[in-house]
Amino acid sequence: MKYENASGILPKELLREVQKYAAGKLLYIPSGEEKRGWGETTGYREQLQKRNRMIRNKYAHGLTVSELADEYFLSLDSIKKIIYSKDNGEDLTYSPTLESAVHYANAGMIEEWIQCYLQLTRRAVSAVHDLMNEDFVYLGIVKFPLRLIRLDDYDMGENPADESEENGPASPPLIIEYGEGKFYCTAQQKFLVSLKQRKINAYPSVIVLKGNSEYKRFMKYYGNIFIYVDKV
Repeated sequence: MKYENASGILPKELLREVQKYAAGKLLYIPSGEEKRGWGETTGYREQLQKRNRMIRNKYAHGLTVSELADEYFLSLDSIKKIIYSKDNGEDLTYSPTLESAVHYANAGMIEEWIQCYLQLTRRAVSAVHDLMNEDFVYLGIVKFPLRLIRLDDYDMGENPADESEENGPASPPLIIEYGEGKFYCTAQQKFLVSLKQRKINAYPSVIVLKGNSEYKRFMKYYGNIFIYVDKV
């Protein structure tokens, strides 16, 4: 630690007061911040907690210890310790529902909910890679006007909706992508068509913005018009 001359740092009045109590002594002056736990200043501890939540969620939905070890590059024993740990904190239990997504969003973990939904419910590995990117921004959950998505490129079949995706708290939010000034719904096309056919004007959705430039464009044109959903 480098020593500094107090006369070059402290005001004269304050220096005289310090000299009354500690003239000629070496002083350590703490920063004034509260002592923090390991990893809190860097965010590493929070990242580990999020990762461990994901591991427990995926294990609860059928992934094996071996599969999780391969996915997260951990040993089998490490995965087991995470799964069976009694100190789980305030865990979030995933389900493919709007209620679950809102809980994740309120905890700042909407990206993790999307990953669980695509990987565990949709079994859409390619979609996970397409929508999970460190450069992406995830906004949600908002009441999204479905008229902003055109159906020109979607299949308008007779029974397009999945039986498990009915309108209401038990159904998932839509995952909407925004790029080049347009909105898309590539992961849930049949569900979107079903909502449109049922004349639903707005539906709770997560918006995935592809990069900082798209985020700026989105905020310029749509930043003040969406209503956030923070409870079900």
